[in-house]
Amino acid sequence: MQARPPAPAHLGTYAGDVSPQLAWQWVQAGEAVLVDVRTDAEREWVGFVPGAQPVAWKQWPGMAPNPQFDAAIRQAAAGGHKLVLLCRSGVRSIVAAQRATELGLTAYNILEGFEGDLDAQAQRGRKGGWRQHGLPWRQN
Repeated sequence: MQARPPAPAHLGTYAGDVSPQLAWQWVQAGEAVLVDVRTDAEREWVGFVPGAQPVAWKQWPGMAPNPQFDAAIRQAAAGGHKLVLLCRSGVRSIVAAQRATELGLTAYNILEGFEGDLDAQAQRGRKGGWRQHGLPWRQN
């Protein structure tokens, strides 16, 4: 397992993409900090990774940008750790990784996100994703 560069359209805008398994391996080894960029509601109702730093990229109401994102993401990276960013599907975490990179941090997107890719019925939660790979998570 290795990190791979971003897709050509995003090349150079963030450090790269990693599988959920590699992200967890880095976190366990103390090489990276896991940052969950989903909303508070998503973490509460869908599930969360114990120990992940919650730094929402956007928040309700209206999915407005989180005005505390920059300060919180810098704090998460304190000590020079690279960041692995997790969202629902691996899309919001790309944008959040790009912003973290603009701030001078090393940030990776976790492929498939927490809930995985869309299946044949256009639903998540059955095809890939943090939960489907048997990685640690909890639900309230």
